[in-house]
Amino acid sequence: MAEGPIAELIKDVLAGRHGPDPAEVHVTSVFWLHHGTRLAGEDVTYRNHYLLARVGAAFGGCAFEAGAIDPAVCAEASGRSVADLLAAGPEPLRIAVLDAYLGSVRPHRTDERARPVVLPAGTPEVRAAARDAAVAGLLPAAAGARVGLIGVVNPLVAAIRERGGEPLLCDLNLKQSRWGDPVTPRMGEVLDNADVVVATGMTLGNGSFDTILARCRERGVPLLIYAQTGSAVAREFLGDGLAGLSAEPFPYSQFSADETTLYLY
Repeated sequence: MAEGPIAELIKDVLAGRHGPDPAEVHVTSVFWLHHGTRLAGEDVTYRNHYLLARVGAAFGGCAFEAGAIDPAVCAEASGRSVADLLAAGPEPLRIAVLDAYLGSVRPHRTDERARPVVLPAGTPEVRAAARDAAVAGLLPAAAGARVGLIGVVNPLVAAIRERGGEPLLCDLNLKQSRWGDPVTPRMGEVLDNADVVVATGMTLGNGSFDTILARCRERGVPLLIYAQTGSAVAREFLGDGLAGLSAEPFPYSQFSADETTLYLY
C-alpha cells in the first residue's frame, strides 16, 4: 500500500490510537454485493459493486470497480481480526474493515458534529431524491463557482446548477450527464480548475482519495465527500482537508424501503 493519508490512518489504527487493540477485535462477517439500478426517467443503469464488513454493531463498506476483488474473499476474511485484514488484505477489504472498525468505535449517530437526516420510506425514486437533496445541502450557493463533481450523479449536477454553479464532471463510467454535459475520465482536469470539489466515497476504494485530498489541500479548495461506503474513514479528515461530509451508513438507501438516516457534517 502506497504511503499517503489513508496508509497513515491505517498505521495509527494498527498502533491502537483510535480505539481498542485491532488485534483483539474481529470481523464477524464479510459480504459482497453487485447492484444494478435504473431510476424512473433515467437513461443510465448504475452498476455498483460493494464489499461490506461487520465489526460489532457497525457495518463498513467499500465500493469498487468490477473485477477489482473476488467474492471468495468473503469466506477467507470472515472471523479474522481487524489487525490481520488491515495489514494484509486487498485494498477494498482494508477500506471496508477500516470503515467498520472506525464506525464501531464512534457511530455516526453518537457524533456530536453530525446532523441526522431521515430519508423517508418509499420507492427508490423518492428515497434517492431525498438523499441527493440532503447531499446538495452541503454545496455552497456561490454564483459562477466551478464545482468539480468526481463520481457523477445526475441530481447533484442539477443541484449544482440550481445554486448557480458551473459543473465540472469526472467519472470513469459515464461519457455525459443526463443533459449532455461532457464527463471526463481525467481527474486532474477537474482538480486543477474547480473552486470546490465534491467527490464520492468510492474514491477511497479506487485509490484516488489521497490524490484528491492532497490537491485540494495544496490549492486551498474546499473538499466535500458524499459517502455511502467509507463514510467513517472519510470522517477522519474533517478539518484536515475535508470541509464537509454526507455519511450514509449501511443499509444504504437503495437497499431499504423503510426510513433510514444519513448524517451531515
